Amino acid sequence: MSTRHILLGLLASGPSHGYDLKRRHDERFPQARPLAYGQVYTTLQRLVRDGLVEVDGTASDGGPERTAYRTTHDGTRELTRWAGEVAPPAPFVTNEIFAKVVVSILTGGDADTYLLAQRAAHMGRMRELTALKTAPGTDLTTVLSADYALTHLDADLRWMTTTAARLTTLTTEVRTA
Repeated sequence: MSTRHILLGLLASGPSHGYDLKRRHDERFPQARPLAYGQVYTTLQRLVRDGLVEVDGTASDGGPERTAYRTTHDGTRELTRWAGEVAPPAPFVTNEIFAKVVVSILTGGDADTYLLAQRAAHMGRMRELTALKTAPGTDLTTVLSADYALTHLDADLRWMTTTAARLTTLTTEVRTA
């Protein structure tokens, strides 16, 4: 996920300061890794440097000084360009679970036990996400975000089932290669 474009998108509704941007990011993308404040401010500085965002003003309102930012014309154009791009499917799949299965085989470990433990962890996370999305009053952003994560976890589970069924053949191939 492109933090710079997400921040540009959050600024599209009007000027905001870093604290509000971080809070709105975490609300709008509830299943994403929360942004650190330092990442927000560093990204805002880069956006200003690149001419995509400009300072709208500073105010203290009796508290710490806060700088508000707004998108520039170039920032709006860049956001529109980015949002319209089709995200290409990843040319390479890096999967930690698969790597651990192969390493387990290479080191004489028990890949089947590992897959069972990983499956249990995935199932636990799926239960958490299902409870989150079905809780009374859950907003649609949270539901859709949880659905996305659940779909990916389900794909991992299907892969683990297929791999477990082929573990004997995989073990032979890995050990003789």
